[in-house]
Amino acid sequence: MEPSSKLHRAHVLVVPYPGQGHINPMLQFSKRLVSKGLKATLVLTVHIAKSMHADPSSSINLETISDGHDLGGRASAKSMQAYLTCFQTVGSRGLAELIHKLDCSGRPVDAIIYDGFLPWVLDVAKQCEKLGVVFFTQTCAVNNIYYHVQRGLLPLPLSGDSVKVPGLPPLEPSETPSFVCKLGTYPAFYDMVINQFMNVDEADFVLCDTFYELEKEVVDWMSTNLWPLKTIGPTLPSLYLDKRLPDDAAYGINLFTPTTTSTVFTWLRHHPPHSVVYVSFGSFAELDPSQFSELAHGLALAGHPFLWIVRSSEQHKLPRDLMDSIPSKEALILPWCDQLEILTNDSIGCFVTHCGLNSVIEAICLGVPMVAMPQWTDQGTNAKFVEDVWRVGVRARADEAGLVRRKEVERRVREVLGGGERGVEMADSARRWMAAAKASISEGGSSDRNIDDFVAKLATRSSVE
Repeated sequence: MEPSSKLHRAHVLVVPYPGQGHINPMLQFSKRLVSKGLKATLVLTVHIAKSMHADPSSSINLETISDGHDLGGRASAKSMQAYLTCFQTVGSRGLAELIHKLDCSGRPVDAIIYDGFLPWVLDVAKQCEKLGVVFFTQTCAVNNIYYHVQRGLLPLPLSGDSVKVPGLPPLEPSETPSFVCKLGTYPAFYDMVINQFMNVDEADFVLCDTFYELEKEVVDWMSTNLWPLKTIGPTLPSLYLDKRLPDDAAYGINLFTPTTTSTVFTWLRHHPPHSVVYVSFGSFAELDPSQFSELAHGLALAGHPFLWIVRSSEQHKLPRDLMDSIPSKEALILPWCDQLEILTNDSIGCFVTHCGLNSVIEAICLGVPMVAMPQWTDQGTNAKFVEDVWRVGVRARADEAGLVRRKEVERRVREVLGGGERGVEMADSARRWMAAAKASISEGGSSDRNIDDFVAKLATRSSVE
């Protein structure tokens, strides 16, 4: 779709939940909208804006609102519940003031695209007489489960050995999100994920950060029975997908300082193709010291060189005696890195991941098989699909104590990289899904068509209203 002067007048505010895994996909979607003629303004909290590393050449405007914790962000709040309550109170007021400011400054807002974790933003949009667009940052499978819980259609606590939700394969209770199968854990997070659907029926558009081919059955069911949702992913930088956005080579905002690329690639160059195990558990998950020890020993036993991302705040948990005994050419520990650049490197053959959705989608888009070690929230459901539905990885199973033991880590890594029948199948599946992901966002693909349709409808409705 070619931009037109009419489309250029449509202006969207984009409001993500203040976390790296939420900012990235919503920022990337904003870039797609700008490439199709819309104006986009990303709204971040004051604290995030102060602490981030941003691309100064970005085509996306930035504005800030307060979450009531400008100096320390969520970490400075007394509790997660206290933070969310404060963010809603202070953020609602600040967002309404921002909309008024933009409306009066020659940049009027037509629609607000908001993270499903922040349903109060829709209330502000309606109060300000703007279109409200919900953007779900988890899979349709996970959202469908939460929807059924919120509407009382999936009673809790779960009972029986199988959980049946329309559009999904039968699930073991442990394969549902942790807030569902372990009812009562992290009540503030439970409320946040379930309350996404408290007012969703009032949204003007429903967008999901996935692509149709990846979740065809559940997307069809939800579109037919709930809302006409649009899949608009994958939301990686264009360089790694269709290459149609020439300046889109990175996410553009980092809350952590990545290690210089030269350090990583100098180390990777010494290893043959598809031989290195890449290990990362994202920006939020925290492992127990005992799990660190089991994972480290398992990686050493697997016999493959490994690159392990361990945040600075977590490095004291590493088993130092073991790590010091491994030659530096066989193990590299870094506090953070550009994950996309790592996953595209030819030496990477396996990704040991917590199965946060962004990491799973990056691995799928870049054709890297996975060893899944889910920790909490939606990760167990994502891991189920990685192994049994998409067939691009295996799950490393925890024992009765909740630990993934070293022998299990060793076995699963070797299963992916050992050259056996299952490993070959995973590699083939990974290549097929990589092609499907790129096709979906390329010109005429399922997500590209959905974005074009959204842009056209938004332009039409904003011009009328």
